[in-house]
Amino acid sequence: MDLEELDVSVDNGSIDTVLLALTDMQGRLQGKRLHGRFFLDEVVSGGSEGCNYLLAVDADMNTVDGYEMSSWSTGYGDFVMKPDFSTLRRVPWQPGTALVLADLLDTAGQPVPPSPRQILRRQLDRLAAHGLTAFAGTELEFVLYRDSYEQAWDKGYRGLVPANQYNVDYSLLGTARVEPLLRRIRNEMYGAGLIPESAKGECNLGQHEIAFRYADALTSADNHVIYKNGAKEIAAQEGMALTFMAKPNEREGNSCHIHFSLRDSSSRSAMLGDGPAHLSETGQRVLAGLLATMREFSLLFAPNINSYKRYQPGSFAPTALRWGVDNRTCALRIAGHGQGMRVENRVPGGDVNPYLAIAALVAGALHGIENELPLEDEFAGNAYQDPSAGRVPGTLREATDLWAASSVAETAFGADVVAHYANMGRVELAAYDAAVTDWELRRGFERL
Repeated sequence: MDLEELDVSVDNGSIDTVLLALTDMQGRLQGKRLHGRFFLDEVVSGGSEGCNYLLAVDADMNTVDGYEMSSWSTGYGDFVMKPDFSTLRRVPWQPGTALVLADLLDTAGQPVPPSPRQILRRQLDRLAAHGLTAFAGTELEFVLYRDSYEQAWDKGYRGLVPANQYNVDYSLLGTARVEPLLRRIRNEMYGAGLIPESAKGECNLGQHEIAFRYADALTSADNHVIYKNGAKEIAAQEGMALTFMAKPNEREGNSCHIHFSLRDSSSRSAMLGDGPAHLSETGQRVLAGLLATMREFSLLFAPNINSYKRYQPGSFAPTALRWGVDNRTCALRIAGHGQGMRVENRVPGGDVNPYLAIAALVAGALHGIENELPLEDEFAGNAYQDPSAGRVPGTLREATDLWAASSVAETAFGADVVAHYANMGRVELAAYDAAVTDWELRRGFERL
């Protein structure tokens, strides 16, 4: 919707609330609920302020040390949430509500470099200087439970009842059990301007995936965070709970495979050509750059302790840094044909921040293009069993250390962004290291 339509809708009472939302480091929507008329009269022209600690807290919203932009010593000041009106839309699952995403500016009117949306914008600007445009699609999996979020909290997230009690991968019978919820999500996301393609069951008990049409990289990231937030709200309205956690239990984890391609100035594939696997010279350099930067950029693909529990042999989550044509054992899979050919990055999980992950893909692609990196041979066979392959980092600690020491990351993203997200990793590690887990209690309370 545009501002004129919003103005009419506020006047006739069909919309009374506007959500002004930013995406935080964890990939969550944060912001304010504003009265529709106040938004039009006051916020449209000047934005709205919010505490800059929204980019300097952990997942529990605890204020933590180590961030230059926001701390007790700087007084936890404000930044400005500037609406991007191209993202304005209705929110069908909330009555009388519209939503608009915001870019973040400091009080001097300058972009805030560690803002996830700004990080992606910067990489897309770098790509545009080469005459290229990035397109992406994200495939989010979730596990659905019959328990409400409040019931799940009270149970300590143990003993929850999955929406399906057996593997419903591609099963029309199994997915019919939860079709009322899946249908609501598909149709109401369509009403919010997204283009749903399909819903299907997955391997874990109660696991499902709803896929949406690819778009330019920024739009896909915007759609991702709106869908993720909206799906949780719709599930809650239905008295159920769903999780995008990378590894909610010992079965298959929730992936977020990201499909990625580049187009040239004539909107044709820049990756399609006459080389190996029908890759152009640019396409080969893109894949080489993605492989070369995968370990150092893993923090942006797998940002949490739990993210690294997915990477198990034979789990459909990759461990080997190889590429292959339609090979789901590799970290990078070439999929599609002709102009639809793209690379699928299978490393991210459902907990990923899409702006950061897609920015890492763009930066990796540019690293390959700008340094004219040669591409290794395609891998055929079971990459899990390849002893010579580089490996996805096994822990958040390893990924954080690789990111913090990466000269490639500093060149691509800037020292301030590298320091900011290295601190995010260290904060998560410190919280985990201080926690006493149920695993420790179960093993040690009596027997040790």
